[in-house]
Amino acid sequence: MTATDRSIDLINLAAQAAADKLAHDIIAYDVSDVLSITDAFLLASAPNDRQVKSIVDEIEERLQKELGVKPVRREGDRDARWILLDYVDIVVHVQHSEERVFYALERLWKDCPELALPADALATRGKAQEHAKLQAEEDETAGYEELR
Repeated sequence: MTATDRSIDLINLAAQAAADKLAHDIIAYDVSDVLSITDAFLLASAPNDRQVKSIVDEIEERLQKELGVKPVRREGDRDARWILLDYVDIVVHVQHSEERVFYALERLWKDCPELALPADALATRGKAQEHAKLQAEEDETAGYEELR
């Protein structure tokens, strides 16, 4: 069994919405062969809680506006460290970068086929690592300045 055309449409629109809000490392998996409850997972991350919420809000708005769908469940809003949107056909996980590294969902689903995504979403690969490197450099510079 493979992900349905509807699931792929939902994944692509959600991935584009996440990319438009500068999400990092967007990836999607076809989990239909191993799970009976959904066809696909979309994973995305952001370096702070506010951006996690912004990405989730954009995904929800775009899927509602363009495809007329609302999530049946939204979890994790309170802390905005890992928000899950369940659309039945797909499940969207938007995580704070630290949670993404800690929980490593990619490791769990690595045997599932990766779904093709829009170019903007693919261009986000490696952004979390770039951001972490820049942040470390800024922190190092700030620490040096404090010592002076």
